[in-house]
Amino acid sequence: MSRIPTQATGNQEASFNQDKFAGAIMGDEVRKELEAQWQRVCDRLRKEIGDKAFKTWFGEVELGEMKDGKLRLYAPTRFVRDWVARHYGDRVLAYWQAVTGEVKQVEVNLTPPPAPRRANEVIAIPPVPSSQNSYQPPMPRMGPSIGRGTDDLFQAPEARYTFANFVVGKPNEFAYAAARNIAEQDRPLPERNPLYIFGGVGLGKTHLMHAIWHAIRERDPKTRVLYLTAENFVNRFIQALRTKNTNQFKELFRNVDVLMVDDVQFICGKEASQEEFFFTFNSLVEQNKQIVLSSEKPPSELQDIEERMRSRLGSGLVADIHSSTYELRLSILQTKAETARVPVPQQVLEFVAHKISTNIRELEGALNRVVAHGQMLGREITVEMAQDVLHDLLRQADRKVTVDEIQQRVAAHYNIKLAEMSSPRRARSVARPRQVAMYLAKQLTTLSLPQIGKRFGNRDHTTVMHAVRKIEELKISDLSIAEDVELLKRQLQG
Repeated sequence: MSRIPTQATGNQEASFNQDKFAGAIMGDEVRKELEAQWQRVCDRLRKEIGDKAFKTWFGEVELGEMKDGKLRLYAPTRFVRDWVARHYGDRVLAYWQAVTGEVKQVEVNLTPPPAPRRANEVIAIPPVPSSQNSYQPPMPRMGPSIGRGTDDLFQAPEARYTFANFVVGKPNEFAYAAARNIAEQDRPLPERNPLYIFGGVGLGKTHLMHAIWHAIRERDPKTRVLYLTAENFVNRFIQALRTKNTNQFKELFRNVDVLMVDDVQFICGKEASQEEFFFTFNSLVEQNKQIVLSSEKPPSELQDIEERMRSRLGSGLVADIHSSTYELRLSILQTKAETARVPVPQQVLEFVAHKISTNIRELEGALNRVVAHGQMLGREITVEMAQDVLHDLLRQADRKVTVDEIQQRVAAHYNIKLAEMSSPRRARSVARPRQVAMYLAKQLTTLSLPQIGKRFGNRDHTTVMHAVRKIEELKISDLSIAEDVELLKRQLQG
């Protein structure tokens, strides 16, 4: 382009202004086209992964610029950046290339981009394999979490439970992502406060709770993070009542930056403790402080709890951890063996992962037993050796109770037709055995409430929930029901 004279004639000035105006229009048109392409990519992503996941990961991702076939997106945090690139990067690129062949590469950057930019601040697509983890090594065990002496209540959780050694798979990926997101936020987002993680025993809830604690404290050691179990909260409250020291109790729990309570179902049925927890909850939320909770059940299934408390618990981000898959169990065993630097044959790991499917704690315990026998007795670790060492666990694992067995056994016990289990009849002589069967299905199988309801004549999950609650109540007030349930359970598990 030729140099523009300092003093231009009227015609030259008009021509120059027209060129600038045309260039601006062209730039606007390019930007609009780029935004339209981004919208089409987002529509496909939302359709594939669902509104909930899309909002979580792409709700705050912004469209950047494109130059020489390289397109930039901007994420608000390192965690979102890493997760989008690793888990959705290939799809973003593929969808964009389906819209236009001009895009050759997509980068996910932090927004605003750091200056100067370091090489590891940009993640190119295709994403790095999920086995690579950019998370920093765990810090050593730290001192009291909010600086109140040496009381066990304020000591750091176990140092071995960090995000770095949490194995992620389909059953726990959302809970893991939610936990990482909370740990990286400087201020809690109202729609994600509290974070409520629920799942069965031994599936990793406590691991995530401890990992959040360590990550927050590593990011900012001055953050006042208090972690305890709900049982500890209740015991402390009872002690405060007994010593007439409730003001100090309230000051302690309502002046933290992050409150983490494990096994929150323990407060159910404890009216005074529940009320104090409710007021503590409200006080922290009003101060815009983060709350993280874990439980074996979702808020909707907690019993003996006030409706206002139930509503509060479920008002933020609820993340569940499902029963583990074979792939996740195998990955956990491989990671554990590598960390311990113990050479365990792959076929042995596959055998244990296939046979032990109850929970992660039992899975890791099984591997520990096999390794210990091999090391202490000098035995070669083989599948046959694992079968011998784990004979009790394998016998229990092989005996899986099905809904069909439960229905048959309950129908025979109460002398009703098997078809009544799925019939619409509501007579007590039929309804009560059906409720017992639903209760046993919830206790003895890994099926969800909707899945159980489907096996009982396509009933709604709320019907199953009511049945479970009813039988639990009757077990306390009706001795015959308690004896029936216990007898049936022993017969089914025998």
